[in-house]
Amino acid sequence: MARSRQKNELRSGYTTGACAAAAAKAALQLLCTGTVPEQVEIPFPDGSRHKFALCRCRREGDGALATVVKDAGDDPDVTNGAEIGVILHWAAQENEGAVSTGSNGASGTVVFAQGPGVGRVTKPGLALPVGEAAINPVPRQMILAALDEVMPPHMRPILEVQVFVENGNILAEKTLNQRLGIIGGLSILGTTGIVRPISAKAWTDTIEASMDVARATGLHEVVLSTGRTSEAAVQKQLHLPEEALVMMGDYLRYALEAAGRHGFTMIHLAAMWAKLVKAALAIPQTHVRNGALEVRDAVRLLGELGLPALEQKAMQEANTARHLYDQLCQQKRYELIGAVAKKAQAQARHWSGLPVQVYLVTAEEGVVVHVPH
Repeated sequence: MARSRQKNELRSGYTTGACAAAAAKAALQLLCTGTVPEQVEIPFPDGSRHKFALCRCRREGDGALATVVKDAGDDPDVTNGAEIGVILHWAAQENEGAVSTGSNGASGTVVFAQGPGVGRVTKPGLALPVGEAAINPVPRQMILAALDEVMPPHMRPILEVQVFVENGNILAEKTLNQRLGIIGGLSILGTTGIVRPISAKAWTDTIEASMDVARATGLHEVVLSTGRTSEAAVQKQLHLPEEALVMMGDYLRYALEAAGRHGFTMIHLAAMWAKLVKAALAIPQTHVRNGALEVRDAVRLLGELGLPALEQKAMQEANTARHLYDQLCQQKRYELIGAVAKKAQAQARHWSGLPVQVYLVTAEEGVVVHVPH
């Protein structure tokens, strides 16, 4: 990602989903115009636009192939330098078992297909149903938006978009994909299109600086969130000044202790289910590399909070924490969801020494549990 930056500032990069979207746009341009672009510019979910240089772009039989080499910036990403590509074909009909998105009747349908190096979902509990190619929802949306800039949906016949990653099956061995049930390759990921570099010092310095600013502006309450979705959902309810918002990422215990050191009188803690379960289990650093959440530990916690032994045994088969949450909702065990939130609240109080309000956030519904302090 080309941008001016100060010395020692970490450089951001692009997600696999953004690279796939750029490759898709280039391939469709080739199909429609017969010319090979040197680079393409695509829209991002936040409204910004970014340019990508192409690695390969050529006709592939009656279709077109284009690839982009991923630049993850200064993030230690296993896919940094990987060649992310797309093969496009006009399809006579939708393939059996393929996923259609953006359908406009008989025209405008885009069929997403699994190419080499891209995994397939084989277990429940993920963002995609079992059987689908592991191309996550936001990357699909980015690909559609990029294609729409070349040819509007109402003008397109059925288009097959096969996403592939060179050596993706080998790279996937360095991830947790297989444990999660993503078999055969990598997931095409990203929620913003941008990869923010992971650096413990950078994160903790940012947390400290954010709290310094909040206290300097006279604020006594602070919102600690694990991500932008959680932050936005809670802010819709609280409407606190921007200076009160502190993105703590995975540095749960550090941020809570820092809030205590800075002399705040109230903490609003916003997190999604998996992070909240980790807080309830007293896992201080919630990134998977530092605090992997085992389903058996989460089920043990539910047992301590009142889940009967027979139901514990059944839930041991869950694939992810999200899968556990879905099962609890299906069984209407909302009291257990609330109990987990209260357990997380107690741990947050212990680490911070302050009153804490906990908010459980879901991407689909926003804030679903609010535990008063």
